[in-house]
Amino acid sequence: MVRNKDPKRQWQGAVSKARGRQFEEQIDAAFEYYRNQGSAIIEKTPEPMRPIKNLGAGKFIAFFERKAQPDYKGVIKGGQAVIFEAKFTSADRMEQSRVLQSQAEYLTHYQYLGARCFIVAGFASNGVYRLPWDVWRNMKERFGRKYITESDLQEYRVLTAQNGALLLLD
Repeated sequence: MVRNKDPKRQWQGAVSKARGRQFEEQIDAAFEYYRNQGSAIIEKTPEPMRPIKNLGAGKFIAFFERKAQPDYKGVIKGGQAVIFEAKFTSADRMEQSRVLQSQAEYLTHYQYLGARCFIVAGFASNGVYRLPWDVWRNMKERFGRKYITESDLQEYRVLTAQNGALLLLD
């Protein structure tokens, strides 16, 4: 039996994917801002893939080789390592489970080694928040539940530079 896909759900999925891509572009622009200032180099972590079939013209079929790592890694001037995991939601809350177990393990290990680790949470309102990893990891103890809302996060709100870049390191 073939099921027809729900057009409304398809549209919502496409909108969510586009908003998530815009959020990632904002973060990329923020890290370019810091690079241009000479204060940090922070780059997107490529997903490890293994091509299994060449389709020609630069296209191929591939599969992911390993568990997902945090989205961004880099170094702040002076040698401090910094790690970011970016999450975006169109909903009114963000579940703690959005960070995968493998990503949580990376963040915890990097923090143990001395890196500054954060979750960058974006909401449909265009609010962006930078939460220290310990705050995210201990969400239940901190907020009394395993999800956050924008009203929980005001002290972590990210400001923007005059050029509109997110000030993720300030």
